[in-house]
Amino acid sequence: MKPGTELLVEITDLAYGGAGIARHEGRVVFVPFTVPGETVRARVSKVHRGWLGADVLEITTPSPDRVRPPCPHFAKCGGCAYQHIAYPRQLAVKTRQVAEALRRIGKIAAPPVEPARPSPLEYAYRNRITVHVAPPRIGFHGTDPRRIVDVEKCLLADERVNAALAGLRSKKRLRPGPATLRADPEAGGFRQVNDGAAEVLADIVCEMAGGGDALVDAYCGAGFFAKKLRGRFAKIVGIDWDERSIAAARAAAEPHEEYLAGDAAELLPAILRDAPTAVVLLDPPAQGLAPEVVASLLAAPPPRVVYVSCDPATLARDIAKLSPAFRLARAVPADMFPQTASIETAALLEPIKAD
Repeated sequence: MKPGTELLVEITDLAYGGAGIARHEGRVVFVPFTVPGETVRARVSKVHRGWLGADVLEITTPSPDRVRPPCPHFAKCGGCAYQHIAYPRQLAVKTRQVAEALRRIGKIAAPPVEPARPSPLEYAYRNRITVHVAPPRIGFHGTDPRRIVDVEKCLLADERVNAALAGLRSKKRLRPGPATLRADPEAGGFRQVNDGAAEVLADIVCEMAGGGDALVDAYCGAGFFAKKLRGRFAKIVGIDWDERSIAAARAAAEPHEEYLAGDAAELLPAILRDAPTAVVLLDPPAQGLAPEVVASLLAAPPPRVVYVSCDPATLARDIAKLSPAFRLARAVPADMFPQTASIETAALLEPIKAD
C-alpha cells in the first residue's frame, strides 16, 4: 500500500476526533468528513503499520444523515468536524463515544450513559474565539496546520464576537500571533464558551450534586457551578489555581462561600479531612485529575463525587483509578461544542458500601 492508492470503502463508525472508520485488507482506514453507513472512494494519504489515512474523493453512497455544511471554510478550517452531519446524529455519535471510552478505558461493562443533551444553539453559540493573525490572513489553523485559513466570519461565534473580528480585520497595523475575541471583553476568569449549553450542564450538575452540609468545588474557576449550588449547601469551598478566577468568585460570594487560590492537589486532602461529609465537584482541565486528588478521594470517600470532564478518555481513566472506592451511577454528555468533535460529560460517582 502506497500514498495515492485509491480505495472503495464503507464507513462503519466515527473515531473520537471525527474521522470516519473503515477497514481494508485488515487495516483500519480513517477518512475525515464522512458519515457511518456511507460508501466512499478515497485516496490514501498516510500509511502506518496498523492503519491508513485517506481523503475523500467521492461519496458513492451518502448517508441520510449527511447535510450540506453552511460554512464555506468547512473541511479546510480545522475548527469543525461535523457540519456535514445532521445534529441529532452528532448527539448520538457523542453519546456512543462516551460509552465506548467508559467500556474500553474505564473497564465498565455496561456504563450508565444517558443520551447527550443538546445545545440550545447549533451555531452562533461561542462567546469567544482565538484567531491567528498572519498578515494578510486572519483566521484559524487549517486541516493542514501549516496554513492559516482566512476567515471573515465564524459561524460558531455569536454576533458580538464576529463584530470584534470585523474590527480586528479593519485595523491597518496588526500584531502577528494569536488574538482572543470575546463577546464580553470585561469578563474575568474562566467562562464556558457556550452560555446556553453551560446552563444545560449546570442543571445536570445540580441534579447530581443534590444538597447537604458542604460542597467542595475543586477547579472552581470563577465559581459558575458553586453559584448555582450555593442555595443547596450550608458551606461551599472553591479551589482554583488562577487568581483572577478566584477574585471573580470572591467578588460575588455570599457569607457561606469561601474561595481559595491554589493547587487542588495540595489543598483538597486537608479540606476533605476537615469536611468528611462534603459533596465533591471536580471540573479539571483536559489532562484530568492529579494523582494526589485521586489518592485523597480514595483515602476518605465523600458521599458523592460529581466529575465534569471535557475529555471522555481521561474521564474514563480517572473513573478506573477511583473504582476501588466508587461506582459510576450516571454519565450525561452535554453538547458544549456543536459541529465539533469535543465532548463535555458530567458523571456521578457514588461510594461503594462495604458489606
